[in-house]
Amino acid sequence: MKTYNKIIKISSDKRFGRPCIRNTRITVSDILGWLGSGMSFEEVLNDYPELSREDIKASLMFAADRERKLQTIL
Repeated sequence: MKTYNKIIKISSDKRFGRPCIRNTRITVSDILGWLGSGMSFEEVLNDYPELSREDIKASLMFAADRERKLQTIL
């Protein structure tokens, strides 16, 4: 079940159509980059109070789903 659909939004007029969190300009790739660089959920949430734990989890789910789709294409 794609529970991220209500959180991750893609709009051509925001961040060049990159997947963003709701009505923010924070992209899924921003969040993945922060986590990948070693930031914890708590550090991300402290730095970006407009985000929630569910937003971070939705970003991870979105990325995993996109990866699965790429694997089926190849």
